[in-house]
Amino acid sequence: MFEFFANIFGYLLELLYNLVNNYGIAIILFTIVIKLILLPLSIKQQRTMKKSAKIQEKLKVIQFKYKNDPEKLNQEMMALYKNEKMSPFSGCLTAIVQLILLLSIFYLVRSPLTFMEKMNTEDINKYVSQLQEEEKQVSSVYPEIDLIREYKFLKEKNPDDQNIEKLNLQMNFLGLDLSKVPQQNMTDYTVYIIPALYILSSFISIRMTTAMQKKMNKKNKENSGVIDGETGKELVVKEENNEMDAVMQTNKMMSWMMPIMSISIAFVAPLGLALYWLVSNVLMIAERLVLNKIIKTEEE
Repeated sequence: MFEFFANIFGYLLELLYNLVNNYGIAIILFTIVIKLILLPLSIKQQRTMKKSAKIQEKLKVIQFKYKNDPEKLNQEMMALYKNEKMSPFSGCLTAIVQLILLLSIFYLVRSPLTFMEKMNTEDINKYVSQLQEEEKQVSSVYPEIDLIREYKFLKEKNPDDQNIEKLNLQMNFLGLDLSKVPQQNMTDYTVYIIPALYILSSFISIRMTTAMQKKMNKKNKENSGVIDGETGKELVVKEENNEMDAVMQTNKMMSWMMPIMSISIAFVAPLGLALYWLVSNVLMIAERLVLNKIIKTEEE
């Protein structure tokens, strides 16, 4: 499945590369296009978060009233979500899309000759064999990246091979070689620049998410005295606040998982992948700020 999406993304990245003739700029433009395509999903997600915060008080009433009747509790909760035209599983779609993007883009930047240049496996294996015959180092994980790096050598060895030009990808971006893998070039300080910026942007993004969750949690705690619509009695439910604290901690842990996994991959993958994640994070931060302001204006 991931190879299927990597192949589709490869057509887009190749189109952009042919326009700008620079892999780094093409990655940036590619990230912007992907963000624009996913913008409707992002808007829906932001509105769902806002709507979810609003129905928390109604959920607390239901949870208190039917805490000893799990079956009735589930029925009432599903009825509430239905009345509010909201799915309790709406967040799953976003997580699935993020996972598909994460692995598909990894496949794409790991094998740009296969998915971007559409080079057949036979030619790739032939060039790899030529490098191995000359005792040049070829990674078993990123052989295509090594082929791109050894383009000039392979060009001299195959002067009449037209396919060899597909290896001539401009990987230099602002003085950084996007074909380099941090794990394989640990003495080169330049390979840490993009991952470090990505870590910084991830920290900012997580802080924003945590601040939003704290704000919603504080609001719910202030409104912990809930009026039962049927009896008119106030329901002061301290355990609900404890449950919300637990949920917040879980959400906080989940918000750290994706960046930590991405950072781990970024150090063992070509820098082109880290650049994609960095630009994606910067765009996501800007997107959240703008969408929050727009949605807040709509609500007012």
